Amino acid sequence: MNHQSFDDSPSGLSRREFVRSLVTTGLVMGVGAHAWAAESESGDMLYRTLGRTGVKVSAIGLGGYHIGVPRDEQDGIRLIRAAIDRGITFMDNCWDYLNGVSEIRMGKALLDGYREKVFLMTKIDGRTKHAAARQIDECLQRLQTDHIDLMQHHEIIRLEDPDRVFAEDGAMAAVLEAKKAGKVRYIGFTGHKDPLVHLRMLEVAGQHHFHFDAAQMPLNVMDAQFRSFARQVVPVLVREGIGVLGMKPLGSGAIPRSGEVSAIECLHYALNLPTSVVITGIESMDRLDQAMEAVTTFKPMSQSELAVLLAKTASLAATGQLERFKTTADFDGTAHHPEWLG
Repeated sequence: MNHQSFDDSPSGLSRREFVRSLVTTGLVMGVGAHAWAAESESGDMLYRTLGRTGVKVSAIGLGGYHIGVPRDEQDGIRLIRAAIDRGITFMDNCWDYLNGVSEIRMGKALLDGYREKVFLMTKIDGRTKHAAARQIDECLQRLQTDHIDLMQHHEIIRLEDPDRVFAEDGAMAAVLEAKKAGKVRYIGFTGHKDPLVHLRMLEVAGQHHFHFDAAQMPLNVMDAQFRSFARQVVPVLVREGIGVLGMKPLGSGAIPRSGEVSAIECLHYALNLPTSVVITGIESMDRLDQAMEAVTTFKPMSQSELAVLLAKTASLAATGQLERFKTTADFDGTAHHPEWLG
């Protein structure tokens, strides 16, 4: 796959020339080794295999942060259970989301037999062994479970983060101990800043003879053309059998608000990538309906369809103006709260 950036394309390129360049240079996302080979359908939901773990998960995941948004806790709990009842099995969360409110609500929602129906993922911010171990235990307590299906190192956004995680007394030591104790099944990492940091994390993992089970990153129509995780990181993950977790498919809502593409088109684009799961914020029944509509109407997109979609968003994507999680510190929780790192 050609990894040349669109950022250095001639600014005077016409729409038609741009579309043609996407198709002829192979820069269109979704070409090649798809997760669809391991895809199955049940009811209204698609299920895909999480990398080489062999575990089947729903192609749409419920974003943990947003589940803490409804003012009424019971509304959040009902929303989680409604999502599960409609086939969503992948639950996203994090130790720091809304000071623990998101995990607490999800823990309550997963009582009464719902825990057995889901693949539960959460994240920790700690970079030291001590901080990570404490956060793991707090996650388990809040989520009211004896194990996390996928524990991820959160906000790997600095080039030095991988070195801290894999240090002798770093966070990975705590996660590996938790896995040995049966508290954690699989291990991954997340980040939203720059694909180079993800590649650095994979490089350092390799130096320590460690293979991640999953990696999470922004995957949306804007990302395809600015500091692109889809073009730089996803092919590496597919090659190594690491589950691809897409997040921010709507760019925190900014992309559909631009008027260039709809929310359904955004979700279709992310589903068209070789993702195991596309994690999207679902803070209301309307958002749940939107996510389900995206799954039920999704069909693999042709190169020409993808090229037209990317051409529509090219000018907005060029500077990252709708991906402020890449270009500003506004979304960097650990920058605002360095004490979380330990």
